[in-house]
Amino acid sequence: MIRAIHQPTPIIVVSGLPRSGTSLMMQMLRAGGVPIAADDVRAPDEHNPHGYFEFEAVKTIHEGRNLAWLEDVRGKAIKIVSYLLGWLPESNDYLLLFMRRDLAEVAASQAKMLTDAGLAEEGADVQRTIELYSRHLQQVAQLIAARSCFVSLDVDYGHVLTDARPEAARVATFLGSKLDVDAMAAAVDRRLYRNRGDQSR
Repeated sequence: MIRAIHQPTPIIVVSGLPRSGTSLMMQMLRAGGVPIAADDVRAPDEHNPHGYFEFEAVKTIHEGRNLAWLEDVRGKAIKIVSYLLGWLPESNDYLLLFMRRDLAEVAASQAKMLTDAGLAEEGADVQRTIELYSRHLQQVAQLIAARSCFVSLDVDYGHVLTDARPEAARVATFLGSKLDVDAMAAAVDRRLYRNRGDQSR
């Protein structure tokens, strides 16, 4: 209650593992009427044809300097990968939309993207990647639970792709905003649901 009285508008943070659907959620929020904090430095490509919705300043947040830009993104949605959540200062409040996706799908999608970029070889140890991701997610859960600046909602990527409107409605209710739920659902491109647990792209 004390934080609610003294803190200004919270920052909407979309987070999760790489390739877990964070860009999709940003796309949905934009369609629903949420202001987006993103630049176009990273252009769309075959892996994210609708865009990455990244904000370059986020990539150096772990350096702990020049974080004044956080003041400018209050009331906006910004994408921050789960590995950087711990560097967000307690002086802000965050409405955290945390994307969940089957870890085998995440690992397959990430391996495919890195291989295409020439940053990894085919046949990467997917099981090892899944184990690392699983431990990381446990640490993130502990972090979120321990810090009062976070209020979070888990959103399942698979559920969004298979039945978008109920998930869009959950997000709108969580944010306490009168968002265009139908537009959010319509923004979901089911054709991009690749790298499922039982297949590869």
